[in-house]
Amino acid sequence: MAEERSVGREYLEALIIAAIFLLFTNTFVVQTFYIPSGSMEDTLLIGDHLFVNRFIYGPTATGAEKLLPFRPVHRGDIVVFRSPEEPKLDLVKRCMAVGGDTVQMIDKQLYINSKPVSDSSYALHKNPMTIFSDPRTINYGPFVVPAGHYFCMGDNRDNSYDSRFWGPLPAHLVKGRALFIYWSYGGRTSTGQWEGWGAKTRDLLETAVGFFSKTRWERTFRLIR
Repeated sequence: MAEERSVGREYLEALIIAAIFLLFTNTFVVQTFYIPSGSMEDTLLIGDHLFVNRFIYGPTATGAEKLLPFRPVHRGDIVVFRSPEEPKLDLVKRCMAVGGDTVQMIDKQLYINSKPVSDSSYALHKNPMTIFSDPRTINYGPFVVPAGHYFCMGDNRDNSYDSRFWGPLPAHLVKGRALFIYWSYGGRTSTGQWEGWGAKTRDLLETAVGFFSKTRWERTFRLIR
């Protein structure tokens, strides 16, 4: 009996240690995230599941960056962050400007510090300019990004609710940098809103049935840039 209790205790301790390790890793090092909307098309598609590096944006003014690979957010980084309007909601956008930069859009052309940004390799403009367009998707600014903030935009410029609408992103809301896609599913994807156990069960069953046929295998383990 003593031996059985000892083995059981070892299993329990191992499970507790594993749970603590996973919690620590998910909180401070790597986190998973999935794309529920098309605001980052075609860089990120609805149904893409990502690994997020939570370690990279560590403290950079304490001297720790000399020993560890910490750095601040750079222009062009695709970052995951808590929504300034709904802190319980995580979003993903591309950082286009940092504190002190001047942001302006003229006829959908983005300018940073009065210089045009060459973003044609990732930025999309799917909607034509019409009188029904939101003017902020066509012309914006000039706006000076405050210190300690970032100006973030979706790559799908005509269909992204971003810093043009809710303002600059405070640095403390940044959670990490998107690393790579570990799975991309082309079937029905949850919106991220709780719709009840029935909807959750249906989603799980649909995913299980369509896993092989609806997985975008060509996007698996693709680096995010």
